[in-house]
Amino acid sequence: MPQLNRPRARFRALLATACCAVLGAGLLAGAGTAAADQSAGAAKATTAEADAKAGSRVVGYFTEWGVYDRNYHVKNIETSGSANKLTHINYAFGNVQGGKCTMGDAYAATDKAYTAGQSVDGVADTWDQPLRGNFNQLRKLKKKHPNLKVLWSFGGWTWSGGFTQAAQNPAAFAQSCYDLVENSKWADVFDGIDIDWEYPNACGLTCDTSGRAAYKNLMSAVRAKFGSKNLVTAAIPADAAAGGKIDAADYAGAAQYVDWYNPMTYDYFGAWEAKGPTAPHSPLSSYTGIPKPEWNSQSTIAKLKGLGIPSDKLLLGIGFYGRGWTGVTQKAPGGTATGPAAGKYEQGIDDYKELKTKCPANGTVGGTAYAHCGTNWWSYDTPATIGGKMNYKNQQGLGGTFFWELSGDTANGELIKAIN
Repeated sequence: MPQLNRPRARFRALLATACCAVLGAGLLAGAGTAAADQSAGAAKATTAEADAKAGSRVVGYFTEWGVYDRNYHVKNIETSGSANKLTHINYAFGNVQGGKCTMGDAYAATDKAYTAGQSVDGVADTWDQPLRGNFNQLRKLKKKHPNLKVLWSFGGWTWSGGFTQAAQNPAAFAQSCYDLVENSKWADVFDGIDIDWEYPNACGLTCDTSGRAAYKNLMSAVRAKFGSKNLVTAAIPADAAAGGKIDAADYAGAAQYVDWYNPMTYDYFGAWEAKGPTAPHSPLSSYTGIPKPEWNSQSTIAKLKGLGIPSDKLLLGIGFYGRGWTGVTQKAPGGTATGPAAGKYEQGIDDYKELKTKCPANGTVGGTAYAHCGTNWWSYDTPATIGGKMNYKNQQGLGGTFFWELSGDTANGELIKAIN
């Protein structure tokens, strides 16, 4: 699906224009996993069953760069009430360079100092403590919420180009990821790894030609290295069209190596098509006039289930943001536009917390909401439409819900409450 400006992988406001979780075969640990690896993992997540019952997983992305312009910190997860409603946090993103997992923004992750007022537990960082930054704040959050798990996500829209080289030597890639995630300074912070490759054997910001088997081989190596005591998850595309991104890689074959998948059931449509037609970016179902009939969540889930991927290892994706056009005179979907609507941080996209006030929803289509105010046309999910999506998730026996991303919600967590 066209996702030139999608938020999940973009170091958006701060780093650039550009932005998970695969299924569960925690039982299939690789034979080569060392005993030391097993003992390190034993103190953390055990199996997918222990992490959350099928259907109850709530996975939220926390963006590393959000601590800058967005001024959204780990403490906000606590004060919004979101920490009580999350089962897992995906920390986005680590980079992939030279075929290896590498740090993203090391300052934000491990060095940024927090005052007592900014800190999760009200204790200020000191100049000589071994770990500061987001990682230390996540450690403090986990102490308050012992059942909360944190995974480190690698790749995303901006940093997926490195997976092509990684696919040439999956074992070396997996070893580099394990060495980084399990670094002694922060090994207790993370309960596993999330792979966000956009997209295997297809095009995102860059194009990959590794072949259809490359994804399965890479995920097999990651599982073998991380073992059964750590979570291994992944974000996967939602393009259900014949010959689309789902067909480009062997996601069904890779399912045995992961705990669950996060099909990215949002960004089906957006103002990268500057003149429209206007369409909701995250429709649950098709509707009369939808530009691409198979670009909706129900089609995506049906396609993945049809490949043999178990329902309880598929999570339903929700966007905590909207996409919009300007120069639109028609209230209903399908209108023409002159370009992207203005957003707080970039064109054509804005957070739910901004849109609910500046352009309130005044219509629904395909199980999601839209809003026409002035000449702007936006689409986004509301608590009410999320409720409908949760009914669908339950009817389908899906393994839970994930969303991009935490800072898009209101200060009191309206959307995550609707998920719960």
